[in-house]
Amino acid sequence: MLSLLLDQYNYAVVIILMMTGLYVVFASRNLIKKLVGLSIFQTSVFLLYITIGKVSGGQPPIVESHGSDHANSETLLFASIGEVDSVAQSSSEVLYSNPLPHVLILTAIVVGVATLAIGLSLVVRVREVYGTIEEDKIEEYDRIYYKEILERQ
Repeated sequence: MLSLLLDQYNYAVVIILMMTGLYVVFASRNLIKKLVGLSIFQTSVFLLYITIGKVSGGQPPIVESHGSDHANSETLLFASIGEVDSVAQSSSEVLYSNPLPHVLILTAIVVGVATLAIGLSLVVRVREVYGTIEEDKIEEYDRIYYKEILERQ
């Protein structure tokens, strides 16, 4: 059991980070702390995808011995028919890592930073309007406000 845990420690780290972020989002009543918990949760998802995308012993998918000249029209014609060259046949023996998860994570990091920036700007606006960033006080102010509106009608 211990050897399995040591072999897969990165998954344990991902689970711990994910549960920590989720707990902070649900348990905290402070809006800034909720955003921090959301960032921790996002980071755990990034680590999960990077862990899944890494192939043990895999190389980057770059074909180095492809030739020095460009393809001419006859080569393109044969390629469209389905003939393959020796480089393509020899490349199937090499184990390559999949670059797609890493590219998706780069995009997700940009989206995560933008989400965090918008969230922080909304927290600043809430602080300007309500004078606090605690959810309990915001809900209390809202209840008082709506109660006054109903009494006027």
